[in-house]
Amino acid sequence: MPEAVVLRVGTRGSQLARTQTAWVVGRLEALGARVETVPITTRGDEGSATVSPRIGGDGVFVRELEAALLEQRIDAAVHSLKDLPTADSPGLTLACVPVRAMPWDVFVGRAPGTLATLPAGAVIGTSSIRRVSQVRLHRPDLRVLPVRGNVDTRLRLLDEGRYDGLILAGAGLERLGLSHRIQAVLRPDAFWPAVAQGALVVQIRADDQRASRLLEPLDHPLTHRAVLAERSCLASLAGGCLAPIGAVASARRTGRMLVRACVLEEHAAGVSRITATALQEQEEDDAALGRRVAAMLVSQGADAMLQRVRVRSGTGPP
Repeated sequence: MPEAVVLRVGTRGSQLARTQTAWVVGRLEALGARVETVPITTRGDEGSATVSPRIGGDGVFVRELEAALLEQRIDAAVHSLKDLPTADSPGLTLACVPVRAMPWDVFVGRAPGTLATLPAGAVIGTSSIRRVSQVRLHRPDLRVLPVRGNVDTRLRLLDEGRYDGLILAGAGLERLGLSHRIQAVLRPDAFWPAVAQGALVVQIRADDQRASRLLEPLDHPLTHRAVLAERSCLASLAGGCLAPIGAVASARRTGRMLVRACVLEEHAAGVSRITATALQEQEEDDAALGRRVAAMLVSQGADAMLQRVRVRSGTGPP
């Protein structure tokens, strides 16, 4: 790369976003690239105290970064892939998906214990519909209240006694050097993560061959394949990144992908959950596998469940 040419990498301003971007920038610099980090303020960050967890509100953290790319103010943007809508943005492409961090949600408590050992009436903080539904599925005797702000803010509110426990993404705590706060890792089939949770993605302009060449070595093929299958499942269900849908894909020793997914619905009688699992068939591509798992969920009533959730959240027709 010529000495005078710099790759401008955009990032949100939160500590976690800056840490994730710094990880990508460090690897680019190790490859000999000259990189400039460009902070971009997003409406999601500005309104972090009031961002609605409703279905249909996905993309709030990425739109300004995408606009900066299209306006050529930056050359690449680092996102948490779980925040990125499944619909392609015209003129942009996903250049690479680095190796995935922990894909699971975790429990962080104010006192030693786990989600299972909390006393009845304890207060759990989370604003994700998916997480709220799963807490209520397993512990209907707990109180679930919204919690806003970045990871540090949420942990401070926990430590001040506003909550007895939080449900957070394990990857975020790991990247911030806060793994010691994790008291329990929540895994399927008990607790399902968001689609593409734990994965980063670097987005560029579709016609930027220079940025594509620079970022290619950062791509982790198995992670890329796994999140492609998960996002294909989500897209087939017409679910946004805030919908009560969980999924995770993993590679078998044969190289074939296994996709597991669930759809949740909270209602007056409690919480309903359906699940589906499928192993990739010979000659079946990763996106087709995701669509097949979605079809299995639809055959169990997923479409009707998600429509009822949309109506209750005010994002779908009555």
